[in-house]
Amino acid sequence: MSDNFFTDGASCIKHPLIKPDTVQQRLYQLNLAGKALEGPSLVVLPTGLGKTIIALFVIASRLQRFGGKALLLSPTKPLVEQHASFFKRVMNLPEAEVLTFTGSLAPAKRKELWERGKLIVATPQVIENDILTKRISLEDVTHITFDEAHRAVGNYAYTFIAEKYFENAKSPHVLGITASPGSNDEKISEVCEALHIENVAVKTEQDRDVKPYVQEKDLEWVKVGLPEEMAKIRDELEKIVEERLAKVEELGFSAGHGKYVSKTDLLGLQKRLQGELREGGNPAVFTALSVVAEVMKVNHAVELVETQGLEALKKYLEKLEAEASSRGASKASRRLMGDLCMRKVIHSLKDFSVEHPKIECTQNIVADQLEGNPDSRVIVFTNYRDTAEMVVAALAELPGISPVRFVGQSSRYKDKGLSQKKQVEIIEKFRAGEYNVLVATSVAEEGLDIPSTDLVLFYEPIPSEIRSIQRKGRTGRQRKGRVVVLVTKGTRDEAYYWSSKNKEKRMLNSMQGLQETLGPKKEPAFEVPELVAFEEGTGEEISGIEIKGEGIRGKGIKGDGIFGGEIKGEELFWEDIKGEGIKGKEESPEKQRTLGDFKVSPETGGGGSLRVVVDHRETKSGVAKALDRLGLELSFAALEVGDYVVSDRVAVERKRTDDFASSLIDGKRNLFAQLSDLARVYGKPVLIIEGNELFTARQLSPGAIYGALASIALDFGISILYSRDEEETASILKILAKREQITEKHEVNPHGKKSSGTLAEQQEYLVSSISNIGPKAARNLLLHFGTVEAIMRTDPEELKKVKLIGPKTAARILEVVKTPYKS
Repeated sequence: MSDNFFTDGASCIKHPLIKPDTVQQRLYQLNLAGKALEGPSLVVLPTGLGKTIIALFVIASRLQRFGGKALLLSPTKPLVEQHASFFKRVMNLPEAEVLTFTGSLAPAKRKELWERGKLIVATPQVIENDILTKRISLEDVTHITFDEAHRAVGNYAYTFIAEKYFENAKSPHVLGITASPGSNDEKISEVCEALHIENVAVKTEQDRDVKPYVQEKDLEWVKVGLPEEMAKIRDELEKIVEERLAKVEELGFSAGHGKYVSKTDLLGLQKRLQGELREGGNPAVFTALSVVAEVMKVNHAVELVETQGLEALKKYLEKLEAEASSRGASKASRRLMGDLCMRKVIHSLKDFSVEHPKIECTQNIVADQLEGNPDSRVIVFTNYRDTAEMVVAALAELPGISPVRFVGQSSRYKDKGLSQKKQVEIIEKFRAGEYNVLVATSVAEEGLDIPSTDLVLFYEPIPSEIRSIQRKGRTGRQRKGRVVVLVTKGTRDEAYYWSSKNKEKRMLNSMQGLQETLGPKKEPAFEVPELVAFEEGTGEEISGIEIKGEGIRGKGIKGDGIFGGEIKGEELFWEDIKGEGIKGKEESPEKQRTLGDFKVSPETGGGGSLRVVVDHRETKSGVAKALDRLGLELSFAALEVGDYVVSDRVAVERKRTDDFASSLIDGKRNLFAQLSDLARVYGKPVLIIEGNELFTARQLSPGAIYGALASIALDFGISILYSRDEEETASILKILAKREQITEKHEVNPHGKKSSGTLAEQQEYLVSSISNIGPKAARNLLLHFGTVEAIMRTDPEELKKVKLIGPKTAARILEVVKTPYKS
């Protein structure tokens, strides 16, 4: 963004809400802003050409004309902080009115700050959470900018926020900004429909008004051959694939035709088998699914040999061996690692010291770049963390190169992720020159303020057009850039290269097609003398500029809702690009609710609105959003037992099929302990199992799953219901709430009542009915004091000695015990 700040002799923008001499004039930005002001708009502009400046112009104009407040949403905390810093520098607003909302800011504080904020820059997960919990209202928000708008697909927070915004705002207006919306009409249409987009405006680096600001970017395609030793190992692995596919054929199924079976083919076969499994109990389907799981593992190993090298393959096979020997290993893992051909591959790796030629090629390219320009910055992108580690080690051997590995936050087998704080620290050192080469996974493609570089090197091509565009956008911003893509001849590298190239072309054609098809249906909302431009180099005001352009104004764009715009990669084990979740203080509620907070009055219970108490951790799922759409009144609390409470006797535990299956073989998950608590505290406990992969998630035998379900139903007395997805789970919860609250006229109480129980259970319930005390704290109190009477007679200091009892809870107990009753 610094290239748009005013410098002496350059043209500038004048606007009451933009500080003088801070933002340069670029007519294409003014043109795009004018189009965006005509209605809800999507602006597509290459990286580094000032999408944030366009958002600034639109925000300033909307605030000046309509007042209220504006919201700018960005996927990650570092991007939020970067945007907030920029807007504080250039907007003519008191600094206290430009606010930053992330998960590290306490919910109660966000509620307080929202009222006084004029421009709020936030992560979408935080705003989604605050909408659900009714901490904020979007009624007076006159504009929302959605940064990285291509994420507005599926269940991402952008979709829910846009939906609630257009439902509640008095004067709604949105701007979506992105460099890469997707490669086909369906993906682009899904984004447009989710954000209620009416206008689409596109600029490319080839446009006449953009070209003067575009730095030259050289693209090189460097081919390397696969060494003979590595080809032999690949051939051995392919024999295993062929053998397993033949087994699948014998069972009556097929993954496709021809010598090569792609990952897409295998995923398609897996989906078909799962569909057949739901229709009947054919044993051949279970066997085929297990064999397909083996094929997918070996297929990934083949890809590693071809595109990454033997060191990456060794580490992958080491992980598979660890998985196969673990307590919860699937039959597929154990069978595969016991296979004679696989053991032969593992043994042969010990004798080979040859490495993939890409390593030497990377060393040469990076060394040449830094030798020619010692002040250069280089990014090497790779899909895998193991490869990143290998490349860093190879580059560190060379003089003048200071490489650093840059990966995501999640930790994996023998691989600890980087915290967000550590990521920012590495980027600052890269910017300062302490490191001159960043070896990064996909985490560096988007969401972090990474400085422009002189060279971007793809260790392997990627079939995703969005990720490819984002990687290329890391170079050629302030000066000439260079992009080098390494490709192993005769391997899937070549297929991925052409796939990405073709998708980029299709994306551009799709966007241009939308522009040509949908023309503006009315004049701009208003002329823009508010954005007064000056003739470059003269300082003379150009009067009467009307920003009309060719904005798209139409009937709203609808599509089939293809889930694919979210940046998660198309290969297995890719580094996920993840936005910031609700962190820190967000994990605990503002306060424990009182019994009265959740009761439905007799009048309401007879036919008023339905209410559900939701565990605050469930705000991250789509169920709470679906319940909100169904019109239920939601209350959020920290539930120690259950995920949803619909009455004083019905609480629901929700498990996705993969989580349910994993919990049967992972003792740490405590599924049966959770269900035991649920059955003990509530008279009518319910388990909802969500998803379609109950029998395929971990390739468990049907007998083991049926045995677990029988135990839950018979030993724990828990009703088991099934749903396909989050929307269906919400529908089931609504039916349960309606039956309990309207038909049966039960109150909503998150502590529950049991119709009968042991003396100990009645004692636990009596103590836990006091606000701020859950079942676990109640048991701790009874174990410490021995009787309910002793608890009621004790003093605050003694109460505070009990685990889970703090000063506020102790004070609340004494308040309930000693305060005179008032009707």
